[in-house]
Amino acid sequence: MSPLELWGGAECTVNRVGDRYRDQTIETGHHDRLEDLDRIAALGVTALRFPVLWERVCPDDREDCDWGWSDTRLARMRALGMRPIAGLVHHGSGPRRTDLLDPEFGGKLGDYAARVAERYPWIADWTPVNEPLTTARFAALYGHWYPHARDEGSFWRALVHQVEGVVCAMAAVRAVRPDARLIQTDDLGKTYGTPGTQAQVAYDNDRRWMCWDLLCGRVVPGHALWERLAGFGLAGKLEVLADAPCPPDVIGINHYLTSDRFLDENVAAYPPAMRGGNGSIAYVDTEAVRVLDPAPDGLANALAEAWARYRIPIAITEVHNGCTREEQMRWMRDAWEDAEAARAAGVAVQAVTAWSLFGASGWNTLLTEPGIYEPGVFDVRGGEPRPTAMVPLLRALARGERLAHPALHGEGWWRRDLRVTHHPRPHPNPGTRFEKTGEVRRTVLIAGATGTLGQALARSCEVRGLAYVLASRAMLDLKDGASIAAALDTHQPWAVINAAGWVRVDDAEDEEAACFAGNCLGATELAMAAAERHIATVSFSSDLVFDGALDRPYTEADPCAPLGAYGRSKAALEAAIGGLPGRHLVVRTAAFFSPWDQHNFAVHVVEALAAGRRFAAADDQVVSPAYVPDLCNAVLDELIDGTSGILHLANRGAVHWADFATSVAEACGLPARLVDAVPGRTLGWKAPRPRHVPLASQRMPSLETALQAFATAPEVLERIERAGQGAGALQSA
Repeated sequence: MSPLELWGGAECTVNRVGDRYRDQTIETGHHDRLEDLDRIAALGVTALRFPVLWERVCPDDREDCDWGWSDTRLARMRALGMRPIAGLVHHGSGPRRTDLLDPEFGGKLGDYAARVAERYPWIADWTPVNEPLTTARFAALYGHWYPHARDEGSFWRALVHQVEGVVCAMAAVRAVRPDARLIQTDDLGKTYGTPGTQAQVAYDNDRRWMCWDLLCGRVVPGHALWERLAGFGLAGKLEVLADAPCPPDVIGINHYLTSDRFLDENVAAYPPAMRGGNGSIAYVDTEAVRVLDPAPDGLANALAEAWARYRIPIAITEVHNGCTREEQMRWMRDAWEDAEAARAAGVAVQAVTAWSLFGASGWNTLLTEPGIYEPGVFDVRGGEPRPTAMVPLLRALARGERLAHPALHGEGWWRRDLRVTHHPRPHPNPGTRFEKTGEVRRTVLIAGATGTLGQALARSCEVRGLAYVLASRAMLDLKDGASIAAALDTHQPWAVINAAGWVRVDDAEDEEAACFAGNCLGATELAMAAAERHIATVSFSSDLVFDGALDRPYTEADPCAPLGAYGRSKAALEAAIGGLPGRHLVVRTAAFFSPWDQHNFAVHVVEALAAGRRFAAADDQVVSPAYVPDLCNAVLDELIDGTSGILHLANRGAVHWADFATSVAEACGLPARLVDAVPGRTLGWKAPRPRHVPLASQRMPSLETALQAFATAPEVLERIERAGQGAGALQSA
């Protein structure tokens, strides 16, 4: 058997909602970067799922095709030695002259495929329609995408029409290239459920195979779903497909952590928003990984079941986890190991595909409205694609090696107890999973055990399964070189995060020497000692290194010009660490707010307004607040990626303090009228504050998103309730 290959794919969906088309290659910038192909080839990718999409090439007139984008990129791919897997429709419904419910959809797609094949007769591998079953569900059963139907008959027609499109397309392609291979993708999971949902479970588990069953000519009388489709008037089309089957040469399995489902008729055990049903019974449809105990072996099970059903070679054609960096890496590692284990058991798995190479935009809204960007192997926030830690991982896998990155140690969240967010249900058929043994888990050493940031970083490491040591001053005293050395030698961390230091901005004006020692001298000595031991470090600076004279957001390249003692200590820290050998990251950030502690501006706003008290905030000082949970996750991602130098990390947005207080009030449903906008000089601050220091930062969510997360945090809701009860008691008295 040939070695397991690494394939790749950039998210390329072109879907339609109403009259609007949405193009992922444009949203991620991939459309405009020819050099992306060189980045992909450098990973060791041998084949690339490449979009020659109908809606992009031939959107208006069937006679008018624009091949410019495809010509340039396919030529570059040939020069780089990557073979394309040509895709013609990717979660789309075709140009405006057709749609998934058009009985002529298949023939029209076949006509377009003939033109593509004539243009590129050298392309051997084809995926004419990506995920027909998923697309039919989203477009014709749930109504999210065009043509927005919401009934089972439309769903089945949309699926059959797409399968007809695959058949017609492959006939047209093979008329030009007889040996062309069909690599047919679809999302493949399994549905589990409680006793009362077993009829729906059985239906779901039959339905998941239907794309491949139709292509293989298996949907004939006697098939579990033949009568159902025939009842919707599709018997004639089924007979045509069965008489001239077009079986895939490769089964392309797309599998996500949401692919396996669990149905539960005990709806009262779940939040009301999760409750649904099929018209006959009510049930909740949720991710099996969030319920089943032990966790389902989703991808491994999908590989085994697909092989047993079809005995056709398999490729994992999408594997992506929109999560923190180490979890993205662990998911890819697990997928590769599942593929290798399947191969060892005799399953003909050919490749694993690194999907969403440049990330994806808006999938949290199912592409129905603007949404968040999820980084991929490269992070395109800020414009130029930035390699993440996924890059060395993929390069190692492509070489048949293993990457020894400390962040890979341990299990992904889908294997840990924290995955269960609902009432656990016993797995009906648990497999045998072998735990990883013999791992030496190197730690992240966090200095600053009593501080807001140190505690928050430890909390984030705990959730993310990253081994850490939270060091108190007794364990790691930044004023004592011997203490620093002992801590590093005892714990032998792979990284050190210095969250300790002087934080009292106004007191620093009278105690500048102490502030300087805490923020610069000790931090520099820690970084020097870490560098001697080849340990990466993270330190924290502040927006107060700037004087606020600019009328634009500050970038990392802007020179420091602090107004006060605290800012001077941080500017000195930046200069000192910037001159050291080794890998050091200095994070500039500002205006912390967090649900996890009481010593931050947003919590003070909540407690005052919930109690009915007025709250004064400056209206002449603009900042970029940083939501501490977002900040911690961003810092850990950057650390894992190996980022060094100076980096701004704050939530995207700029507000003055009074606007920030008003936004907190509105997000939390508190009376914003109690916020008093006042000049900063009236608040009794001793240290000078710059008037305008927003930070240019692209690697954290928007401030609006952060405020919503803050407002719905259990700790904040509890504070609001407690403060409101206190105010009520005072009024009663």
